[in-house]
Amino acid sequence: MSLLDDLENEAQRRKLTADGAQQRRAAREEFFKTQIEPRMTALGDYLTKLVANLKVLKPGKPWRYNLPGYGEIIAYGEHDYDLAQSSQADGREIRLTFACSISQNDTPVVEVEGIKVKALSATFQRYNLSGQTFDAKKGPAGEILSAKFRARGRIPLVATFRADADSTSLKMSFKNFEALGEVLKTVSLGQLNETLFDDIGRYLAREENHLFREELPTDYREQLRSTVERNKVKQRWEVKIAERRKSELAMLQRRHGGLFARLRGLGDKDA
Repeated sequence: MSLLDDLENEAQRRKLTADGAQQRRAAREEFFKTQIEPRMTALGDYLTKLVANLKVLKPGKPWRYNLPGYGEIIAYGEHDYDLAQSSQADGREIRLTFACSISQNDTPVVEVEGIKVKALSATFQRYNLSGQTFDAKKGPAGEILSAKFRARGRIPLVATFRADADSTSLKMSFKNFEALGEVLKTVSLGQLNETLFDDIGRYLAREENHLFREELPTDYREQLRSTVERNKVKQRWEVKIAERRKSELAMLQRRHGGLFARLRGLGDKDA
């Protein structure tokens, strides 16, 4: 093959590769515009209305957290909600942030000893919590024998929703909502509807919700239902059999009670 043929073939290959990449890019952008963007826009509109209402109503439910080695921390929402939305050609992110303040009146002073002092300090740092340490007692070598702790400051809460053209799902993360730390959940884009929005809103407002309650497959639910029914039937028959045996035994005792007594008497004499 001549040099000219080699050059023409390479040029054609590169052109096909460039055309394919352009088509894939166009397909991704079309998928984002028609499937992702409308659903994320609807979610953003819902969260905007939710935040507006929460700012007015200012729900006063306490936030309760359990900190290992310390105990329960009680905090109250500051209602400083900030909803930010960012969009690119093939992706969308919605981020809700606010905070709650640790109640000094409801938060205990905890005294720990020995190596637990360093461990509890590390726990505070791990969850980015502020804490007051006081009345530290040291040994002859300067080692800390005991110290008192009290949690204080603010706890940040962050909810993030992400979707892009490379995936057919919505990725959600919630930090410091039900407990200290972050939890994740992924749902398909087809689930982005009013029912899911309502569950998200109830979760953020700390109302009864089903956001993290997984729906069991239909066939598995039927299997569980059948197993429960079989166990109920089995239990009913076991009760009936037990009652029937008890009744038959009582009848035999009534009919042959004298014979049983004489047999026992003979046994006593032989002894």
